[in-house]
Amino acid sequence: MPAYRAPVKDTAFVLQSVVGLERYANLPGFAEATPDVVAAILEAGGKFCEDVLFPLNLSGDIEGGTRHADGSVPTPAGVKSAYDQFCEGGWGTLMADTAWGGQGLPYVVGTAFQEYLQSANMAFAMYPGLSEGAQAAIEVVGSEEQKAKWLPPMVAGRWTGTMNLTEPHCGTDLGLIRTRAAKNADGSYAITGTKIFISAGEHDLADNIVHLVLAKTEGAPDTVKGISLFIVPKLMVDDEGRFGARNAVSCGSIEHKMGIHANATCVMNYDGATGYMLGEEFKGLKAMFIMMNAARLGVGLQGLAQGEIAYQNAVAYAKDRRQGRSLTGVKDAEAKADTILVHPDVRRMLLDGRAFNEGARALILWGALQVDLAKKAATAEERELADDLSSLLTPVIKGYCTDKGLEVAVTSQQVFGGHGYVREWGMEQFVRDARIAQIYEGTNGIQALDLVGRKLAMNGGRGLRAWLAMVREALAGSDDAALGFLKAPLEKALGDLEASTMWLMSNGMGNPDNAAAGATAYMHMMGIVALGHMWLVMAKASREALDAGASDAGFYEAKLITARYYAERFLPDTASLRARLEAGSATMMAMPADAF
Repeated sequence: MPAYRAPVKDTAFVLQSVVGLERYANLPGFAEATPDVVAAILEAGGKFCEDVLFPLNLSGDIEGGTRHADGSVPTPAGVKSAYDQFCEGGWGTLMADTAWGGQGLPYVVGTAFQEYLQSANMAFAMYPGLSEGAQAAIEVVGSEEQKAKWLPPMVAGRWTGTMNLTEPHCGTDLGLIRTRAAKNADGSYAITGTKIFISAGEHDLADNIVHLVLAKTEGAPDTVKGISLFIVPKLMVDDEGRFGARNAVSCGSIEHKMGIHANATCVMNYDGATGYMLGEEFKGLKAMFIMMNAARLGVGLQGLAQGEIAYQNAVAYAKDRRQGRSLTGVKDAEAKADTILVHPDVRRMLLDGRAFNEGARALILWGALQVDLAKKAATAEERELADDLSSLLTPVIKGYCTDKGLEVAVTSQQVFGGHGYVREWGMEQFVRDARIAQIYEGTNGIQALDLVGRKLAMNGGRGLRAWLAMVREALAGSDDAALGFLKAPLEKALGDLEASTMWLMSNGMGNPDNAAAGATAYMHMMGIVALGHMWLVMAKASREALDAGASDAGFYEAKLITARYYAERFLPDTASLRARLEAGSATMMAMPADAF
């Protein structure tokens, strides 16, 4: 059977040595995030995920969801009880504003806990995760009356939220949506249409479900400029918060999908359902991106989370499974065979996972800090910088971290050999669950296009210049003698990225196919360099801790070994990625359509 232990010690190291949480104690919310409070959240949150949520991961996957004849979709056994405990423990309130019943803690602290949530039970984590995205949109663009009505019960977890974007005939191209909103005499709207792929669209966890639905009003432009966003509750709610009739929204069916079985993915039918415009008319796309940007960071976290739990189980198996002898001589003469951990190729697979997971954890938590600073930093300049960095790196975190997260899950499964293909070991579930993260909230190809086509040039390239300067500054501040093993390869990788950026500027504007053809390679290059930057920071902190005589020297020594592995095995990949990018689009586009 699989197992999971929250990586509390590593998270604490990142929060201290990479994020530098205590440096921001003067900012709103950070003052409450004292070392003792954060330690308690990590320990108790990790324990909750290990003991309550993880035991339901495999059983929930096997049981899945079933739609009843009345349109209801009960969650698998044990999930409702676990959700009640989640709400009672206040775990969904960590990052929410105190005005709506939240604890007001930094986003970065909540993100640290959410990694454990996603590793322990990704399907479960999607229920509160989607609610947080919906809450963010209501908080930013909603009226004061809408905030007061909808946010307190959503923050408390009594009501949950969803995002309704996709339709049967359109996904990324939202200008094609056909869902319509006809204005009623009382100022509300009648919403009619069908939405698909709606995670958590129907369930029995909460008293109400608040759907946020994209639709076009009567006479609106039939393009993305005509999209508006609407609050459409499952149950009608009066001004006193009392429930009324069931709204004309229902689950028509559920998808039978590859993974995340314990979270129902619904086809939602709106048959003149009552909805309320959220934000301004025709500004729905902008409001949607509030949800999407929050979701994309969370999806990047899912890539790490599945990579982490898969890696943990692969390590445990490799330490226990005995097959063959070490190539350099018997390591355990008392046994008939050595453990497979003695074999270099098994260590390659494990260290690939460890090097990615620990680097991605640092990058994602650092990225979460930028989300905090974009709102709470002391000066306008600091807020602008954090917003620029967050905007630039969001597609990288979503795209690169989910691509690599799946790769780590698959490689960890490989460590098990045939046993990895058998359900009871749990590895095949981690692979299946990780796969969706590359697809939803904007496929990874879309993330790459967003990075190359929009984010690089945003504000005249201000964010890119700031981030490159930050990496250069970290390199300049690193000691050659102690960190040269990582510094030199990172400088080379950064040079490849900068050269590729110039190539895109020279060859992508005249022929956009060149930019699109190299977008995924560029996104992966930036991901490799971004993790390399994090590893440089972590290696420097580990070296300093050892020099200061740290009592847990083994932890820091392992960090330095993993940093060296990253330098040797990951950073050189930028050279081949650069070659792919600079090959351009000519050959790619030359094949006639009927020759495929």
